[in-house]
Amino acid sequence: MDIVVYSSTGCEYCKKIKGDLANWGLAFEERNVTENETFFEDLHAKGIYSVPVTFLGETPIIGYRPNAMKKKLDELGLLKAPEPSPEAVLALREETEAESVFTPLSAELLETLYDLVVIGGGPAGSSAAVYAARSRLKTLVIDKSPTAGALALTHKIANYPGVLGEVSGLELLTLMRRQASGFGATFVRSNIMGLQLTGEVKTVTLPEGIVRAKSVFVAVGSRGRATKVPGEERFEGRGVSYCATCDAAFFQDRTVAVVGDNAEAAEDAIQLARFAREVHVFVPGKDWAKDAEFHHLAGLDHVHVHKGHVLKEVTGTDRLRGIVVRTTDREREVLVDGVFIYLSGNRPGTDFLGDVIAKDEAGFVLVDEYLRTNVAGVFAGGDARRTPVKQAVVAAADGAIAAMAADKYVNNRTRVVAQYS
Repeated sequence: MDIVVYSSTGCEYCKKIKGDLANWGLAFEERNVTENETFFEDLHAKGIYSVPVTFLGETPIIGYRPNAMKKKLDELGLLKAPEPSPEAVLALREETEAESVFTPLSAELLETLYDLVVIGGGPAGSSAAVYAARSRLKTLVIDKSPTAGALALTHKIANYPGVLGEVSGLELLTLMRRQASGFGATFVRSNIMGLQLTGEVKTVTLPEGIVRAKSVFVAVGSRGRATKVPGEERFEGRGVSYCATCDAAFFQDRTVAVVGDNAEAAEDAIQLARFAREVHVFVPGKDWAKDAEFHHLAGLDHVHVHKGHVLKEVTGTDRLRGIVVRTTDREREVLVDGVFIYLSGNRPGTDFLGDVIAKDEAGFVLVDEYLRTNVAGVFAGGDARRTPVKQAVVAAADGAIAAMAADKYVNNRTRVVAQYS
């Protein structure tokens, strides 16, 4: 059976699917739509507007869906049981090493009064643990899923200061956690069931029992989109896309919609404007997010920005027809050839804090320059607070600030004591 992969230059998911096929020992023909316009036309004729697309004979697998690919290959009798690839072995080793930093919640741990309890073991929480433990604060880090956070799932990082070469996000996190553990911090895996944050001693309720602390640092991450709109999943790769770098050229001289208010939505609208005849940008709220460089769109006559429009549905039968958007007083269908969706759902996972901790309308915790919240002894940082950019190094800096501020609070110091060694 012939296996054909339609790809484009610069498409990361195209590289992944080609790597998977190679690891599975399967030969394939690659057709790069960037290099040969005929391949565009082949996909257009089939109603497909996205890459990667892998054809197993006449059956297309649209997008990077390794599990669906393996299932289909297995059904066709093409998937053998190969030796695990070096990448798979490395990933398993990294995950095992990451889990090894975490210890079971024993009765002894539950009986301890901690100087600082950190909720979240990502870059902010792990960095806080390094600084707090280095300051001889009795430190406990609680993380519900050590290998599933945003940084842990990042495939490759090459710009973290002091780390030469490329590392995976999980590898970087494991280094930070091991460093903190070496200074005396304890990492446990558990879920937060309840909090009592007022008073000198705060309590954190877990399924295993109650943890007590003099101070708390909230370093939780953000949640992704909970659900997709009707029709979105059906037309993924057939008009619905999430990457203009990968798919913009498919919409040469066509009409497209961009849905979102963040920096990625603004940047990709500019990218799409180079190809599309008309670009409609639908901003869900009253204005763009603070990090969005939307000013570059102002001088483009074929780009139209519609604020206060919420995506409700992607419509079509055999092919995508358009989208339904809602304003305050009505719903309407907009006919487009494709829609690029950037509703990241990048909302902080701070609902468990209740109303005791002050938050803004989006759920970000309100803090001062030392990351202090409105409740004495409670700090927040990383994705839990609003920052200009979301980067691991920024979150790690938050952790350092919060830990030194917690040290000042716990030890009743008159000022924050910086660590220089």
